[in-house]
Order: sequence, then structure tokens, then C-alpha cells
Amino acid sequence: MTAARVGLFGLLGSGNLGNDGSLEAVLGYLRAEHPEAAVDALCGGPEVVTARYGIPATRLHWYRGEYRTASRANAIVSKGLGKLVDVFRTAAWVRRHDVVIVPGMGVLEATLPLRPWGFPYSLFLLCATGRVFGTRVALVGVGAAPIGNRLTRALVRWSARLAAYRSYRDAQSRAALREMGVDTAHDEVYPDLAFALPTPEPGTSPGTVCVGVMDFHGGDDDRARAGEIHRRYLAGTTQFVRALVEDGRPVRLLTGDACDAPVVAAILDAVDSPLVTAAEATSLTDLMRETAAADSVVATRYHNLVCALRVGTPTLALSYAAKSDALMDRMGLGAYCHPAREVDPGHLLEQFRSLEKRSAELRRTLTERNLATAQQLQTQFAELTAVLFRTADRAPRETS
Repeated sequence: MTAARVGLFGLLGSGNLGNDGSLEAVLGYLRAEHPEAAVDALCGGPEVVTARYGIPATRLHWYRGEYRTASRANAIVSKGLGKLVDVFRTAAWVRRHDVVIVPGMGVLEATLPLRPWGFPYSLFLLCATGRVFGTRVALVGVGAAPIGNRLTRALVRWSARLAAYRSYRDAQSRAALREMGVDTAHDEVYPDLAFALPTPEPGTSPGTVCVGVMDFHGGDDDRARAGEIHRRYLAGTTQFVRALVEDGRPVRLLTGDACDAPVVAAILDAVDSPLVTAAEATSLTDLMRETAAADSVVATRYHNLVCALRVGTPTLALSYAAKSDALMDRMGLGAYCHPAREVDPGHLLEQFRSLEKRSAELRRTLTERNLATAQQLQTQFAELTAVLFRTADRAPRETS
């Protein structure tokens, strides 16, 4: 039997802890269930992926300034040329694989600012070349949402249609794809892949509140008022942290992406208290360790929420998209959501106090929901093996 050649694809190793956590969960599955598989990645940060996870990795884009805004003529020409070169680079990489897995992530949504010629174009190239060369592309536990931009929506729709396998991290993601015209009749919904990560040994930090912050400017349709949204979010979050400090509570600031650092710096500067410190998390395991030690968590980024819920800590979501509301509802904390676009420090503090009063009850709820989540993810991985790897084992491919 020929060992399956498996590719992992996405904005991995690029500074987003949630994306890398999804990669880590899928690698854990592959190493446990398919240790013979040859695994590599086409990703945003190949050096990081190779150093951290020990697999060969290739840069996703030929043009290294892909995610910088091109204003000068030479940069525009280089970016345009890169789009053409990436067709051939992607095709050559895909052809060498039996299976390509896109591990989790919100690859079918635009809840944060997104240009169609960025990642949506890259995903379309992957799925289209997979169909051409007979490589089975699997979108595993991904997020989706309604998309306003017509070109982005078209690229997402065709990517989903061309994929050999799709599963989603919540029911509304599946519904969003159905509304875009994708036949989802045979697609399943499972918990987010990061719930498959092992939990670290918990520490203790009595009285501490973890506050997960984000460089939040609204979604793709909010570009015209992005600055206003960010100012309101930062001001409201800062006031909430200040109120916690006035109550004598230690506050631990968390992030989920390298771009969140300026928000942490702004809050530290504005509150200026020894009770407020910043965590230096470099993985979802680090975030789980931080949130497990806390009494409560208030967080914005989706995978900050996942980490806190995974370790059973009562959590309040500063929700910036419907996916956060769906996650909280799945885990039995649907009442504890607050809009990130309209942070009301007074109301947020009321919700937080209610959360803490119910702490013991909510911890029991989270224990029960985590047991169910673990069983559902076992089913997800078993399905992945049945659908992808038995076919791959029967169909050895050329290497030339």
C-alpha cells in the first residue's frame, strides 16, 4: 500500500494562533491515525510551520508583499505577476498530493476585511487545480458567512463547489453556503477543530480575569467606518478593564494574532496599573493555560473563546460575528454575548457580574458540553479517514 501524500493549506504560521491551532489539531489526527502519511504544507509562514511542527512547507504566494497594499507601479505589477505565477505554483504543488486538507479557519467568510484577490483567490486556485488533477481537497471544520462583495462571494462559492469534502464548525456556516448556491445536503457540522487539542495542566491565579482583545475594525462591509468602530471598541474595552482594576481584580490581557499588540499597548498605557499585565502566548496551548488559571474570561477573538470554553472557564464573548454567538450557544453560554461594535462598559460589567455569580453552575455545564464535543470530533476524524484516506490508499499517484 502506497503511503498517502497529504498537503495542508492555509494562512498558517502567519501569526494567527487560531489558524495554527487548527493545523495542530489536524496534525495530531494525522500522526495518530495515519502515521505513514507524508505531510507537508503550502502556507503563509513556511519557516514558522517547519520550525514549530516539523513538516516541510512552501510559501503560499510567489510575491512576498502579497498582504501589503500595493500603491507604487512596480508593486502593483509585481502583485499582478504573482497572481499569474501562483496559478502554476499551486498547480504543481497540488499535483504531488493525494489529499489536501484546509484545516478549519474562516476560509469561507469575510467577517474581517478581505480582498477577493487575496486568500479567496488562493483558495479557488487550490480547489480548481485539485479538481483538474484528481487531488481530493477537503475543507474540514471551516467557517462560512454571508458575503457582500460579489467577486469574493463567487470565488468562495466555486471553491466550495469544487472541493471533494466539506464540513463546518457551526450550522450557520453550512446555511451560508447553501444560500450561496452550494449543495450542502451531504455536509456535516462538527465542533471547531481546536476543541481536539489536549488541555494543559491548569495553574491557579485567584481572582484573575483574562480579557482577550483584538485589533478590531469591523468586517469587510464596514470599511467606511472602520476607524470609528475601532475607537469605540478600544474605548469600551479600556473602560471595562479600568472598572475591574477599581474592584481590585488582576487583569491578564490576551491576544490571538500578532496584529493585536497595539491594542494591548494602548490599554496598558491608558489604565497604567500593576494589576494589568499582558500574556505572551504563542499558541492555543498557551492561551488555554492562561484561561484555565483565571476565574473568568472576557474575550473577542473566536479562538480566545474556544480556548477558554475548552478548559471550562466561565466566559463572556465580545462578539464581532455570528460565529461567536453560535459557539457560545453550543457551549451553553448563549446569554453571555456582548456586541464588539457597540461596547457598553456598564452593561458589560453587569453581564460579567452575572457570569461570576453563576460560575459553579457554568463550569458544570462546560464539563458536560466538552465531553459531547470530544465525541463529535472523534466522529469528524473517523469520517475524514473513511472519505479521504481509503480512496487515497487505493489510488497511487504519479510523482513526476
